[in-house]
Amino acid sequence: MKKCLILLVIVLLIGCESAPGLISRDQGMSGGGEGQASEVEPDAPNPSEEAGNYDTVSLSSEQVTRGNLVLVNKDYPIDPVAVPNDILNLYDYPEMTEGYVLLDNRIRLSRYVVEQFKLMIQAADQDGVNHFMISSGYRDNEEQEELYRDKGSDYALPAGHSEHNLGLSLDIGSTQKAIDRSPEGKWLRRHAWEYGFILRYPEDKTAITGIQFEPWHFRYVGLPHSLIMHELDYTLEEYLDFLRQEGVYTTEVKGMPYEIRYIPATGADLRVDVPSGLEYEVSGDNVGGLIITLPMGTDGK
Repeated sequence: MKKCLILLVIVLLIGCESAPGLISRDQGMSGGGEGQASEVEPDAPNPSEEAGNYDTVSLSSEQVTRGNLVLVNKDYPIDPVAVPNDILNLYDYPEMTEGYVLLDNRIRLSRYVVEQFKLMIQAADQDGVNHFMISSGYRDNEEQEELYRDKGSDYALPAGHSEHNLGLSLDIGSTQKAIDRSPEGKWLRRHAWEYGFILRYPEDKTAITGIQFEPWHFRYVGLPHSLIMHELDYTLEEYLDFLRQEGVYTTEVKGMPYEIRYIPATGADLRVDVPSGLEYEVSGDNVGGLIITLPMGTDGK
């Protein structure tokens, strides 16, 4: 009697495993469900299998020309709508100029970039470096065109092709001596990347940037990008090419894991899956793609 019961249980179990309409885990993975990563092995845990772990977000193709990582040069002009809406005249905001001086009272810049600059020079002050000056910031097209006429192509770019038209770049000086010979310049070369800034036109990359060495010109690209660019010794041009080739790049910066995705823009709005509840940033490259930056967190969220 016991043998009959055992045989009956085995038959029922076999029947359940082969019953039509039931999909095994491996079959489900090969089905290519939305939000599933193609590189995940069948035996590896896949968080996207649980409902609600991913959200689908819509990205407009218009975002290609906007964000902290847009490339602006002689080949790729700025989209006027890409200029941040928080541009302000620094002279009118004394609290924004504590810890440094302005070359004149007409210098404008993105408020957010100024806030990051202040955090950076506060750190420099802790190291005894505290004679910073901003000599140039945002320029509108009229100002840039005037500069281009006065200085020529060896010194300036046409209106719409200069990073100064973007509001994310600034020329940093020292009140003591030339920036490349000053403690301020030396400190920036060692630490600016820790605060989201890059030296935009390095001495050994002129063939790539097309711009002569400018030790004073710094561009805000944000974290973790400035750290990655420093580690890989990339200009913005090289970094964007790198992301374009990688497609998906994962790294860890100061203990925080990041996933950075490059998505080619197709001319239509895009739908992208991102982990639920995760803050992310989107920037265009002004060339033809979007970069999504995902701080994954120490616990994977």
